[in-house]
Amino acid sequence: MVIKAYGKINISLDAVDKREDGYHLLKMIMQQIELYDEIDITKADEGITITCNKYFIPTDNKNLAYKAAELFMKTYNINEGVKIHIEKNIPVAAGLAGGSTDAAAVLKGMRNIFKVKASDEELMKLGETLGADIPYCFVGGTALCEGIGEIITPLRPFDNKILVLVKPNFGVSTKTVYKNLDISKIRKHVKTDRLLEAIEKDDLKSVCYHMKNVLENVTIIKHKSIKNIKKNMVEMGAINSMMSGSGPTVFGFFDDILKAQRCYEYFKKDYQEVFITRTIKK
Repeated sequence: MVIKAYGKINISLDAVDKREDGYHLLKMIMQQIELYDEIDITKADEGITITCNKYFIPTDNKNLAYKAAELFMKTYNINEGVKIHIEKNIPVAAGLAGGSTDAAAVLKGMRNIFKVKASDEELMKLGETLGADIPYCFVGGTALCEGIGEIITPLRPFDNKILVLVKPNFGVSTKTVYKNLDISKIRKHVKTDRLLEAIEKDDLKSVCYHMKNVLENVTIIKHKSIKNIKKNMVEMGAINSMMSGSGPTVFGFFDDILKAQRCYEYFKKDYQEVFITRTIKK
């Protein structure tokens, strides 16, 4: 079976506290986008085989999709094997949940092909042990995510909004970014209530005005080019632009497809991974 594994952007990301185990407690609004990987899952006699259209993607247990398959087989005592092909379109180490959404798709797909009676909630709990974004990838759409990302409140869909995404020619380690985040130094936190109101009213301009990501404080210090991309995107007609997740991908919201097209062409001269896409419902 083939499953579409959709990426996400953060409309907001705030760190509100830190647990004793070092994990940050977050408050963020996540939004699914039309950019997706295709996960093709078939039964095999034994073991886990992963193939991918991109040569640099690991195909062993360093891959989250592999880990998800392994965990599923162990949890539900699956004695057969599985072959997984990942047609990768979402940029890697980009702040777009590419690995997490693939892992969620593998859990869903294996539940179907092995006919396991497991609820979404069970699989989300399982996924959470592998990555904090995986539970959201089950829920999708527009959602408020709290805790480490596992407390999810679905919101009114903020779909069909035009986006341009630019992934700089480097990746960022989420772990390293959070390690370097000092909550006491965050001077301005996200006005999440204002954002929730704006989403409820489907008010794109107000969403753009209030969107904020506190992880920019960390990633931009190390990678100045992110700041330049944000600035250039606004100059090219974006209502506002922001880094997604721990970065380094920058996205901008547009109210006009022609402006978005011009922006896409402008960035395509310097960056390989540039996309025009839209926000989607679940």
